[in-house]
Amino acid sequence: MQPLGVDVDRRQLAGWRNAIITAFAIGGVSLAAWGPRLPELRVELGVDVGTIGLMLGLVTIGSIGGLLSAAPLLRRLGSRRALTAVVVLVPLAISVIGVAAALHSAPLASVGFVVAGAGIGALDVMANVEGTAIEVLAGRTMLPLMHAAWSGGAALGAGIAALCAWLGITPSAQLLGQAVVILVVGVLAMRGIPDGSRAEDPDSTLTRRQRLRQWARGWADVRLLLIGVVMLGVELGEGSANNWLALAATDGHGQTAAVGALFFTAFAVSEAATRVFAGPVVDRLGRVSTIRWTTALGIVGAVLFIVGDSWWLTLIGVVLWAVGVSMGFPLGMSAAAQSGPNPAARVSVVASIGYFANFAGPPVVGAIAEHVGALSALWLVAVLFVAAFAASGSLRPVAGRD
Repeated sequence: MQPLGVDVDRRQLAGWRNAIITAFAIGGVSLAAWGPRLPELRVELGVDVGTIGLMLGLVTIGSIGGLLSAAPLLRRLGSRRALTAVVVLVPLAISVIGVAAALHSAPLASVGFVVAGAGIGALDVMANVEGTAIEVLAGRTMLPLMHAAWSGGAALGAGIAALCAWLGITPSAQLLGQAVVILVVGVLAMRGIPDGSRAEDPDSTLTRRQRLRQWARGWADVRLLLIGVVMLGVELGEGSANNWLALAATDGHGQTAAVGALFFTAFAVSEAATRVFAGPVVDRLGRVSTIRWTTALGIVGAVLFIVGDSWWLTLIGVVLWAVGVSMGFPLGMSAAAQSGPNPAARVSVVASIGYFANFAGPPVVGAIAEHVGALSALWLVAVLFVAAFAASGSLRPVAGRD
């Protein structure tokens, strides 16, 4: 994609890059805002595990709307205004969840989860569009580092949650405080985005039916669907960790809420660190071998987390689980783009699978947890890691061998 309507010098490009890195970090912080505090949120809202799972399903519903509306909003409002609007919407939604917890109102919390899902879904797409445009102008790969900012933001958010749990600060107070900080930081940072829109205009020569057929062809491509299996496995693992790791640690392993939040922090830090330092490893081993190693470690990690009978075994499981989910999305996206003609449409198919798994996985785990418990429900993560490992060969470059 070529950036549209933008002419920046080196200093402006650095400010633009920093703004988008901040946007990715905001996405991670926001998703981590409630996940580590779910055990206490469940009590404040007066609901059971199954209801929490349904509420997380509302995040999925909202995210679908956000994913679909991101590109039209970018074209209509321009990048700076669209992203500013989203970084206002997300903390507003988080504050609604905080108020709902203080009022013990599950219906109000449900509204907050829907809106939060919409905002975070739109933010993710917009940040990737802007990041791609920055790469074109900078002439080098920068998206992996930007995705690491998302993981780093999740680590920061989880650390804040763990500290608040240890200090006895209620989830409602934490969420309201974080919402204010996210709002101020986000609005100030988005000022670094240049005017104009980087969203691709639809091909005016194609009818709506022709564009739909063009997109649908990707879903009949076996290679692309196998890449989607990799994305399904790792993204469901990440989404499940974001929402259920802390609760499984408390309900399944008898840890305190603060320790559960610390486990989630360890997960987010490990995922971020892997993404930051994995570039040379990918260059040396190739995509296929990298995914095989990381998903194999993810299998071991998920099993250790589930069956570990000591805190240190559980912690090792958390770290390996994080390594397992770290590389699937960035490597899967690049593999999809290089897997055949019309890379934008092919990336759209794979990204749809990844986003669906990340957002839809948690409520599925919640439905299972209602019957077998949160810890046992995570066997689904281990099974899908196995599927991702088995499908990893689909990431091999078309011309040549990995």
